[in-house]
Amino acid sequence: MNFDVQELSSKLLDVIIETGPKVALAVLTLLIGLRVVNILVKLALKGIAKSSTDQTLQSFIGSLLTWVLKIMLFISVASMIGVQTTSFVAVLGAAGLAVGLALQGTLANFAGGVLCLLFKPYKIGDLISAQGELGVVKEIQIFTTILLSPENKTIIVPNGAMMNGNIINITNEGKIRVDLSIGISYDADIKKAKEVLSGVMSKDTRILKDPAAFVGVSELADSSINLAVRPWCEPVHYWDVYFETLENCKVALDEAQVSIPFPQMDVHVKEVAK
Repeated sequence: MNFDVQELSSKLLDVIIETGPKVALAVLTLLIGLRVVNILVKLALKGIAKSSTDQTLQSFIGSLLTWVLKIMLFISVASMIGVQTTSFVAVLGAAGLAVGLALQGTLANFAGGVLCLLFKPYKIGDLISAQGELGVVKEIQIFTTILLSPENKTIIVPNGAMMNGNIINITNEGKIRVDLSIGISYDADIKKAKEVLSGVMSKDTRILKDPAAFVGVSELADSSINLAVRPWCEPVHYWDVYFETLENCKVALDEAQVSIPFPQMDVHVKEVAK
């Protein structure tokens, strides 16, 4: 097979003359465009930072804005060198639809993360109960929320499930009630027992004065009169107040000679005549 070098060189030169300026302009546009994208993203993040937006939301918006602008830039550059962007966008849309159907759960978690960052039902450091889990919010990610349980276990909850279920924010109001139940004997002096228990709570500096702690009869049970003991404290002190108040109430009732009953069973042995 014979090649006409002169003809091939001529055709190559014609292609370079025809497409060279377009390619050069496209490359120049791409380089300048990337710099402009970085500048725009930085300016947007500065504006968001001034509005005291959550740090996690700032980085998410910056990442999302960067990718959107870059995709728009690449499509523009492709059209400059003669690529049919209409078919390209159609293929991109079809691929996006297929990926979206395959990743429905992931997209739901992504949407949940966005809603969480926008509406802020909880923030980092809050003690919350959600999806049957109790823990302090350690991190809010785009797809998941990470909790730290009282047992120091790391709990990872998908944001989709988190935003579609009930969320109890224990920290939000700044105070929480500790619910205790202490039984005393039917022979005991109820008024004296209430005074003793109230005195225990008044000595604990972690227990709030407002709202005031409450002591009252909650139940006349089978073998005891149950008293509802309701101190208030800050969420961070919840477990310390819970356990130490129980212990201090037991010690104080013993010192005041107020008996705390325990279930008893009388067994009667009946002799059967032979």
